[in-house]
Amino acid sequence: MKKAILLLTVLMGITSMAQQTNVKGAFLEKWNNSKEYLVAIAQAMPEDQYDFKPTKRQMSFKTQLIHMEGNMKWLGTTYFNLETVGEPEDLTQLSKEDLIIALQSRFDDIYNAVKAMDAGKFEEVVEFYAGPKSRLQILNLLQDHVTHHRGQLIVYLNMCQIDLPRYTGW
Repeated sequence: MKKAILLLTVLMGITSMAQQTNVKGAFLEKWNNSKEYLVAIAQAMPEDQYDFKPTKRQMSFKTQLIHMEGNMKWLGTTYFNLETVGEPEDLTQLSKEDLIIALQSRFDDIYNAVKAMDAGKFEEVVEFYAGPKSRLQILNLLQDHVTHHRGQLIVYLNMCQIDLPRYTGW
């Protein structure tokens, strides 16, 4: 009986580790695909239309990208131990190419921080302005935020009669 309990305990531990690794691996794969798709969308819009916005109330195409980068920076530095170096850069002055490079870099920063983090830390609860959240919830927020604004950018491309890049999903 003791051997059976010991075996069950070991198997449960292995299953738990596999689930944590799968969550982490699934996020990392999805995050890279999200990066690839956002970069394709950013590249599709001609630079001379980066100031396009459908209405006065909405952010421009470029401002949407800057907002996304800023959100990744905030959540990454606050909840995933990313370090910032130097003064914040004024992304509004960047060219299309340089803004895309900044976005790619921020995606890579998040990817590397999550990859380096022990999967058990995803269950840790952290203080968040909307109340306590687990780091896993923060990861979901990161992805949801990118998806939300990327969806808006897709509408912008359609309004400008620009062919959409092929979707990169899971």
